Amino acid sequence: MRTIVDWHIHSKYARACSKDLVLPTIAPWCVRKGIDVVTTGDWTHPEWFKHIKECLVEERQGIFRLRPSTGSGSTMLSPERAKRVEGKETEFMLVQEVSQIYKKGDKTRRVHNLIFSPSIETCEKVIAMMQARGFNLKADGRPILGIDSEELYVRLKEIDEKMIVVPAHAWTPWYAIFGSKSGFDSIEECFGSMTPYIYAIETGLSSDPAMNWKLSALDSVVMISNSDAHSPRNLGREANVFSFDEPPTFDDFVRVLKEKDASKFLYTIEFYPQEGKYHFDGCAACQFSCAPSESKKIDYRCPHCKRPLTLGVHHRVEALADRPHSSAKGHIPFRSIVPLAEIIAEVFGVASTTSKRVQEEYFRLTDHHANEFTLLLDTPLEDIRRWASDPLLAEAIDRMRTGHLTIKPGYDGLYGQVKIFGEHGAPKPKQANLL
Repeated sequence: MRTIVDWHIHSKYARACSKDLVLPTIAPWCVRKGIDVVTTGDWTHPEWFKHIKECLVEERQGIFRLRPSTGSGSTMLSPERAKRVEGKETEFMLVQEVSQIYKKGDKTRRVHNLIFSPSIETCEKVIAMMQARGFNLKADGRPILGIDSEELYVRLKEIDEKMIVVPAHAWTPWYAIFGSKSGFDSIEECFGSMTPYIYAIETGLSSDPAMNWKLSALDSVVMISNSDAHSPRNLGREANVFSFDEPPTFDDFVRVLKEKDASKFLYTIEFYPQEGKYHFDGCAACQFSCAPSESKKIDYRCPHCKRPLTLGVHHRVEALADRPHSSAKGHIPFRSIVPLAEIIAEVFGVASTTSKRVQEEYFRLTDHHANEFTLLLDTPLEDIRRWASDPLLAEAIDRMRTGHLTIKPGYDGLYGQVKIFGEHGAPKPKQANLL
């Protein structure tokens, strides 16, 4: 049984996030995307935690579903789609991102971590511990905690030994374990005595597993990938694909991560890392970017404003890498995608993925034919050619699957630009000669 999981999203209570991020709306969007299990996110926020307890009921250990009395948001699905997925409800887990800012080794560190909780009761104990330390949990769904990562993990294990911590978007320059601005050079430097309990790291949108495999120090952990969605439309930008004979529990997922069980953890679904907004080095204010090899030549400063460049994920990976080539041997494989709405927009020659025409095609395909992941990864091209309003969509998806595309890398907070058909865009239909 294939199970697709997204362990990193946010709620409407997180800064710069959509007000549509409520559980009854998240659930049908996951059905449309093809996500089976999604995190609630943000459970340390008092209002969101109240919403979680009102809306969810435990299905099995650490896995929750919407209460029958809760509006499911099913009106977002067409009658045909709702009928085809009847009985297939979105499931939730309790995973929370926290922002930690603290001094260590005479430097100010800024690290984001994911906290996996097995139960509502455990969440309540963690919240009580954080309140007792005076942390402000009301200001943001992703709270800022002035506590060392090692110390936090020790405290969590004292509350419930089943809890685990996973470094979030591990390479983001400003807030990550390996971030160039305020991170560390190794897992051990960050987590100390708790390093043996780090079973996974999250690659983030600007890196993929192959980049991480260039560090032998990361051979002991698995790479997971999640959307870090700030709106329902961005759910499943990245995800994890498992196979279980029976519906999995919290303990099942943790065991697979701990043991790097490739028989259960099939692959991750990845953004092309160049599309992430911190892949290359650059200066957003001057719209300048470059590869790490070029940064060195200009002394890591913007040639226009002379300020230091924001050194991207590619740069940081190369700085810490201890082998020139990555190898998939012994690692969980991955598959790279471009979101379906982006592909449709290019086929239609439309700039915005939220345009009416793009959204109509996206909803028509995911209502009447298959969810987004199935369309992107599994559906035969001849079926897509038959279903799509423009048969060129099949060629575009084929190019995505085989990696035949052009990407202008993202940098300094700006997303990269994907071009499936090159700079000139999708081929225009030939006009009949009427002369």
